[in-house]
Amino acid sequence: KMPQRSGDAAVFCKTLQRLFMLIIKDLRKQKKLSQQQVSEQLGITRVALSHYETGKREPNLRMLQKLSEFYNVSIDYIITGKDFIKSER
Repeated sequence: KMPQRSGDAAVFCKTLQRLFMLIIKDLRKQKKLSQQQVSEQLGITRVALSHYETGKREPNLRMLQKLSEFYNVSIDYIITGKDFIKSER
């Protein structure tokens, strides 16, 4: 029996979402910043940041870019926990 691809994709998306939540919360805590401090720097409400950290809301591309710049990490790192390294052939 073939696995359902749409189900696999949904599981993969949920896994990435959980990873994203953990990463942005961890980055904030590493800098010893409150949600209020980060949200003010990003130009969003504290509630919006809380929703990103709890998975109640997903950031758009612009917000991923802002988070990346604020924490000085790549968007790849924010999404997956790893930096993308292009392999040379």
